[in-house]
Amino acid sequence: MPVIETRPADECRFDQVSLGEVMLRLDPGEGRVRTTRNFRVWEGGGEYNVARGLRRCFGLRTAIVTAAADNEIGRLLEDLMLQGGVDLSWMKWVRYDGVGREVRNGLNFTERGFGVRGAVGCSDRGHTAASQLRPGDIDWQRLFGEQGVRWFHTGGIFAALSPTAAEVTEEALTAAREHGVITSFDLNYRPSLWKAIGGPQRAQEINRRLAPLVDVMLGNEEDFTACLGLEVEGVDQNLAELPIEGYRRMIARAVQQYPNFQVIATTLRGVKTATVNDWGAICWHAGEFYEATPRPGLEILDRVGGGDSFASGLIYGLMTADSAGDAVEYGAAHGALAMTTPGDTTMASLADVEKLVGNRGMRVDR
Repeated sequence: MPVIETRPADECRFDQVSLGEVMLRLDPGEGRVRTTRNFRVWEGGGEYNVARGLRRCFGLRTAIVTAAADNEIGRLLEDLMLQGGVDLSWMKWVRYDGVGREVRNGLNFTERGFGVRGAVGCSDRGHTAASQLRPGDIDWQRLFGEQGVRWFHTGGIFAALSPTAAEVTEEALTAAREHGVITSFDLNYRPSLWKAIGGPQRAQEINRRLAPLVDVMLGNEEDFTACLGLEVEGVDQNLAELPIEGYRRMIARAVQQYPNFQVIATTLRGVKTATVNDWGAICWHAGEFYEATPRPGLEILDRVGGGDSFASGLIYGLMTADSAGDAVEYGAAHGALAMTTPGDTTMASLADVEKLVGNRGMRVDR
């Protein structure tokens, strides 16, 4: 029996659906945004990356609920998403005004970093189509009720885009729970998104309102502190060095405050340089803690999307494995593999993940 029971697959059109914004990522490769003359383009977005990982790596039927301005950039995003295999039938197209005064598509300029030079992100996402979604724009009753969904995922990035985006998030989570859909939420605190609209105080106000609607809560130590206000008493708040006992106490406080959480999971990342991190994960389920195999000194090519790939691997494990310990191993392994390739999204296969989970070594497969 899987860790979390979902609606039967044969009663649902989709195994998993995400709600979030998808941006065009412009990647200068080994160079810097400020000096490059060439960019490679990818699609990416915290919530979308989870759906794509579950589709491409784990073979599940997934869809994205989002919106895009109907112009050439929007159609490029569509083309990239079609390659990822995520169903786009719930993507809302918005008429473009020719300039972008009213609606546009988000751009995300992202450097990977190297060694002592950390990764850098510079987003350009004001007035985007996804941020302008409003309650009532999406027929959640038809999606969750008539078509059927087993798992719904969204997060704090989308909820931070605008007051209406937060309302849509609450509307979606409420409807999902009404139809027996398992809900997950990645807190994904981004200071740049909140600083102009109230900072951590506003982030806590929104996320505390959404948390009671969530079955599986995801995030790192900064997310839980900034978004839910879960201070860890008696522990040095140098978050990059928070010891494992600090995580356990933080999660225990979250469980006490939100008894609706069936699973809480967090990545464990110790940043040595931009290209070498200590990597691991821990999750809580049914009163027990499970820690994934630690990977100290993990070599990283592109760290962006590592947390999203952890989330998709964990969700797959929770839906298919009979142990939360196995589920967190799938998440940590998938996140580690995703950071060995460029772009926000995974290039790993299920066989790659299972090989790493099984510690079968890094010899060449021939």
